[in-house]
Amino acid sequence: MAMESLGEMLKQLPNGNNAVQQAEKLMSGLLADPLVDRLRAKYPELDDATIKLNLNRVYQYTKEYRNCTNCPGLDRCPNDYEGHYTLLSCETVNGIVQMSDRKKSCKKLLTRQSEDLIRSRVRSFYVDERALSQGYSADEIVSKDMERMKAVGQVLNYISKTQEHGLQREGLYLAGSFGTGKTFLMCYMLHELAKAGYTGAIVYMPDFVEDLKSLMHEQGKLKEMVDLMKETDLLIFDDVGAENLNPWVRDHVLGAILNYRMNRKPTFYTSNYGLDALEKHFSFTNKDGDELHKGQRLMDRIRPYVETVFVTGHNKRGTS
Repeated sequence: MAMESLGEMLKQLPNGNNAVQQAEKLMSGLLADPLVDRLRAKYPELDDATIKLNLNRVYQYTKEYRNCTNCPGLDRCPNDYEGHYTLLSCETVNGIVQMSDRKKSCKKLLTRQSEDLIRSRVRSFYVDERALSQGYSADEIVSKDMERMKAVGQVLNYISKTQEHGLQREGLYLAGSFGTGKTFLMCYMLHELAKAGYTGAIVYMPDFVEDLKSLMHEQGKLKEMVDLMKETDLLIFDDVGAENLNPWVRDHVLGAILNYRMNRKPTFYTSNYGLDALEKHFSFTNKDGDELHKGQRLMDRIRPYVETVFVTGHNKRGTS
């Protein structure tokens, strides 16, 4: 809702002498406003005549200042421009005092813009968006289950290392049973490193693989998705090993993404499997030597490029 201007207020006053008196009272009150006193202290050259010439500016300044002092929240901002307030300044040009105004973004708007920018750096595929914005803090994960302290420490160390030294070549492989917070830890890492300017994507593997099968004949959409996963700074495959994999997805999609990223950008994984069990999953069956070889080949693009993090502890699902 736009702020009422001084002119609009004056229009609402009754006609005749009473209106003049009320208008003069309004202007006298404005001249005596403590905020105007502060303005005069900052700009000693500011006289009554200049204030009267700029009454609308001064009124808007005092009104918006008090709106901000009693801020009802960004979504209910009563100022003319949401998340902005008026600043006044004076300068003397050829002996004449001139007043000018400008809009300044408030802290709440700047915080929202910063959060929006951080969120824009992170993409999720088939992962509940709430996982990226809700959950425990890293401290809470440790305090709620001390068994996880080592895993949390490894992730926090990884975040610090990247913040200090730049994008790492190695990623992390979070192995642990269902519901121990692996996905949250990775979302926490994405959010913290997005603050440092890094882009990231998290992909829920079971749904991703099913969707890929339907995209086999939509090459444009498939290429766009694969290219994003190749190029993003931080890529997380969530719940890897739970997907119903087929040779085409394994060799031509996952293989292509990992082949591109190795030695370039770090890739991360969460899984209920350890690395050896994941290799068996990728090999499908030991009866077929070729499949075994291709499973090993994919693991050659994972195993050397990750630090394993064992996430132990109690199942936290449904108790957060």
